[in-house]
Amino acid sequence: MSASTETFEDIAGRIGTHRVDDPATFRLADTDPDSTGDLHGDDDKEAAKALRKIERKRIRELQERLYAEHRQSLLVVLQATDTGGKDSTTRRVFKGVNPQGVRVWSFKSPSEDELDRDFLWRIHQRTPAKGMINVFNRSHYEDVLIVRVENLVPEEVWRERYEQINHFEELLVENGTRILKFFLNISKDEQKERLQERLDNPEKHWKFNSADLSKRKQWDAYQEAYEAAIRQTSTERAPWYAVPANRKWYRDLVVARAIRQTLEEMDPQYPPPEKGLDAITIPD
Repeated sequence: MSASTETFEDIAGRIGTHRVDDPATFRLADTDPDSTGDLHGDDDKEAAKALRKIERKRIRELQERLYAEHRQSLLVVLQATDTGGKDSTTRRVFKGVNPQGVRVWSFKSPSEDELDRDFLWRIHQRTPAKGMINVFNRSHYEDVLIVRVENLVPEEVWRERYEQINHFEELLVENGTRILKFFLNISKDEQKERLQERLDNPEKHWKFNSADLSKRKQWDAYQEAYEAAIRQTSTERAPWYAVPANRKWYRDLVVARAIRQTLEEMDPQYPPPEKGLDAITIPD
């Protein structure tokens, strides 16, 4: 951590939670993608990176207990505009976590088979089993985001989906799945820089999609759609976090901290050992 005498708790106390606790009054315009809570300067930045490693270590420990307990599960939803950092957040937060207990799912355009069913059908198949942490890189929220902005279905259809999503998530919670939803909030200027970086770096050309430029022209419409989705679906049992994401080191720390705190609240326990283990002798 930093060279100061601050403790783990001191640094953690200067990190914003960015949880949307009052969705009725939530406005994206009131959030600052550049925010780093009360952490400022290079010393705080390095301390935050060190703290993220501590949070990640604790996540690894709790994930092992969750997998062994085999009674609860955790669903992490990551949504963002293009270049928002869903992939890198997943890598940095879950680095070193046993891949046997974590699944990452990315939802692209639905197939014909999926379109023949309700919009949640393909999502439900990817929800976490007992003992698992599942990460959704994009999710069922695409069906109230891109579908809305691109006019893929009538308004009366996508407006009904907010309530359907709430019922769906409540069903998961009632069956032992905790849900955390993160909107990685970057600015339009930051997105431009990240898109330019992909053009300038040949090793990142594979990540550049010219279709992202057409979506960029619809920036305001997508911001409006994200705000509406968060306002309509941030609930006590399945909250949204509007995470400032222009500064990657802060974004990763906020997400890691929320996941660690939730796992601690779940308090998974190792199952009791088989009786009579103390009397067993391993044969030669």
